[in-house]
Amino acid sequence: MTERPEDEQRDVEQEAPGQEPAAEGETAAPAPVAEEQPEPGVPAPVAEEQPEPAVPAPVAEEQPEPAVPAPVAEEQPEPAVPGPAAPEPTAGQPPAAGDGAEVRIEARQSPAEDEELVEDEELEVAPREKPEIPGADLIPDIVPEGEQFLDAEAQAAAEAEAEAEAARRREEVDEDEARPIADAAIDLAAGARYTATGKRKTAVARVIVKPGTGTYLINGKTLETFFPRETLRRVIRQPLETVGYESRMDVVARMHGGGVSAQAGALRHGISRALIVADPNLRGELKRRGFLTRDPRVKERKKAGLKKARKRPQFSKR
Repeated sequence: MTERPEDEQRDVEQEAPGQEPAAEGETAAPAPVAEEQPEPGVPAPVAEEQPEPAVPAPVAEEQPEPAVPAPVAEEQPEPAVPGPAAPEPTAGQPPAAGDGAEVRIEARQSPAEDEELVEDEELEVAPREKPEIPGADLIPDIVPEGEQFLDAEAQAAAEAEAEAEAARRREEVDEDEARPIADAAIDLAAGARYTATGKRKTAVARVIVKPGTGTYLINGKTLETFFPRETLRRVIRQPLETVGYESRMDVVARMHGGGVSAQAGALRHGISRALIVADPNLRGELKRRGFLTRDPRVKERKKAGLKKARKRPQFSKR
């Protein structure tokens, strides 16, 4: 069984009446010590009747480091709990010394806490203000080559120059396409005949190219009669103009199917294939200009339930 501080105080009260004169003479000096460190829950007259208060004084002086009981006092703030921590009967006032130590520790820690608060206040930075226009305060540090910050007039001039350059390049391409192939070598013997078939959409043209004066005979009609549009006639003349034989070869063709535009495309396709038969070395140049490519674009078939290939009847909810 462990003794409680209350039992010790009762034993001291029972022994105190026989030693009153000695207590009065001896307690004159340590009286202020009892007043400076009062214990909670202990009455004041008991502290005056204690016969030997000088014994714990040296114990308190011999323990210069009161940090050991301090955590016990913090974990158990109740006044009755620190009593069992000192089992010795003479250690009646060490908890008071511990309380004083706690006060001193708190006094030592308080300046540090103040410093931490000051540092926290100093670390607080004012929030960044949002600009009216996002990114207005940023300056681009990388500018692509050839791009500069220009005003409206300079930008318009640059655009006009770019358009002129594009037009000049298109003209050069057109001139290059119109320029005849210099290395064309076609046999122009009297009995030479070169046949081929050209197609476009549903039109089919069976073409015969032979040496002549540059005349076109299509289904027994001249070129101007069969194709009244100048654009279509220009399309038909392109293959022979490319190779430079537009005035030294005649074209005879039989055509059926399709419309005038499809028939013109089919005739050009047939003439180009006939020139490949006459000189295979012309294939690369004619292919580059697109004369040998069969145009796959045709009319899309009608679908069931629709008016045309894609057109649907008007929707009726009821």
